[in-house]
Amino acid sequence: MMNFSYTRAETVADAIAAVAADPGARFIAGGTNLVDLMKYDVMKPERLVDITRLPLREIEATDAGGLRIGALVPNSDLAYDARIQRDYPLLASAILAGASAQLRNAATTGGNLLQRTRCYYFYDVATPCNKREPGSGCAAKTGVNRVNAILGTSEACIATHPSDMCVALAALEASVHVEGPNGPRVVPFAEFHRLPGDAPQNDNTLAHGEMVVAVELPAPRFGRNHTYLKLRDRLSYAFALVSVAAALDMDGDVIVDARIALGGVAHKPWRVTDSEALLKGKPATPDSFGAAADAILSGATGYGGNDFKIELARRAVVRALAQAVAGEPQVQSDKSVN
Repeated sequence: MMNFSYTRAETVADAIAAVAADPGARFIAGGTNLVDLMKYDVMKPERLVDITRLPLREIEATDAGGLRIGALVPNSDLAYDARIQRDYPLLASAILAGASAQLRNAATTGGNLLQRTRCYYFYDVATPCNKREPGSGCAAKTGVNRVNAILGTSEACIATHPSDMCVALAALEASVHVEGPNGPRVVPFAEFHRLPGDAPQNDNTLAHGEMVVAVELPAPRFGRNHTYLKLRDRLSYAFALVSVAAALDMDGDVIVDARIALGGVAHKPWRVTDSEALLKGKPATPDSFGAAADAILSGATGYGGNDFKIELARRAVVRALAQAVAGEPQVQSDKSVN
């Protein structure tokens, strides 16, 4: 780990000014991802601006009937909040599927959005990685790519976004509140993360100096028919090979509305609204589920070691939709797969 300077900000404005003025500066809160990356020499910030004292730890009701979640709300506090468990159980389930209790206690809502890929080559500074060093190449494409993307890839990168929480937020159509040198703005969740294209070093659409201050959830709609299904190499403390956040609005056996988002398959949480449209007004049958899965995975491409993910993802979508229809969401506490 290289030497760095450290500053503790007392206000949001001071934090933004400190980072915006220094190209080598980064915000730090829980540090559960950034500190690891610094230890591996993957990221080498010259200055850390500590934002842990900022007043961003509240979960508040909005005038639109939703919730505004401060960026510094710990993942564990969010998952166990009574309002989240009652009105947004899909989000609570996704958070509890990730990491460990100790990490969830330290990790923050904003930090979860900003965590970086766990691609093996991104962490290995002895190998080429366009995300870590633009222009150096992508060793994963012809290397060990079991955990890598099958959707939305580019010639430059096949990394995946690792978050569980973000998959649920994508399905729930959350929005991200950002403040920066040019003032505040609100970013629809679908537009916050980006695909790799020819600039895979950019995980999201934030400019330098911009800071996530809150995540807003719309009014609740999917309290009963939902599930977060996470498939991984081991049942505890592992990132998803494929995960599915499914939320349905049902009228008897007919699907009125649907939301489906996938994790572990792309550079961002993967949602295809056309696939959801295929389910609207349709009976809740395996054939309907399969048609939606095929639409979501249209254009999926494997790279050898991760070819299995295409069929795994299709089966996961069908299984998750069946769980959601039955009102029997995946149980995260015992780590078994329903």
